[in-house]
Amino acid sequence: MEQKLYWENVACEKEFTTPFQMEIFKKYVNKNAKILDFGCGYGRTLNELYDNGYKNCFGIDFSEKMLERGKKTYPHLSFEATQKLNYHENTFDAVILLALLTCIISDEEQKKILKKIKKILKPDGIIYINDFLLNDDERNVKRYKKYELKYKNYGVFELEEGAILRHHSKEWVKKMLKIFNELEFKEIKYATMNGNMSNGYYYFGRK
Repeated sequence: MEQKLYWENVACEKEFTTPFQMEIFKKYVNKNAKILDFGCGYGRTLNELYDNGYKNCFGIDFSEKMLERGKKTYPHLSFEATQKLNYHENTFDAVILLALLTCIISDEEQKKILKKIKKILKPDGIIYINDFLLNDDERNVKRYKKYELKYKNYGVFELEEGAILRHHSKEWVKKMLKIFNELEFKEIKYATMNGNMSNGYYYFGRK
């Protein structure tokens, strides 16, 4: 509940920065594909997809205020306020998670979400993830250690404004994604929503 309150409070001001790997996405997902953006925020990625010819896209997010912003900014897009993946099996050709797992601090919850995504993907469907890896700079190490005992997971930390986030080890990422067939995995660096540079990765997998 606290997490939801945080996102509701910042819905009108946060600008998401995680880059979408459009050219790679186009290799694996055709323009007629039915696509779900899970944790779509205000629809930035959905609109980028729309502008690149992907018209059969849907976004879900638990923040009503994020979606209100999205509906005003991108009235041509389809949004739903939910965090549940209550879809039939084999519904989507592709599911996208951009900086979504960083907001899910529990190992078990992450695994549960990925199992549901596998279920709702069509045979040979694509999962595409961008997210954050552990950093080794002093600022990050200090906060990982500060909250490790509280959350029993190295890499989880709190922001002063209220969010609880997680950076992942590469080993954990590889382990939790074993349920898919890996197509591409690459470590990259990009800016966080607060303007700091972080280690990250993108991943493409197939059901």
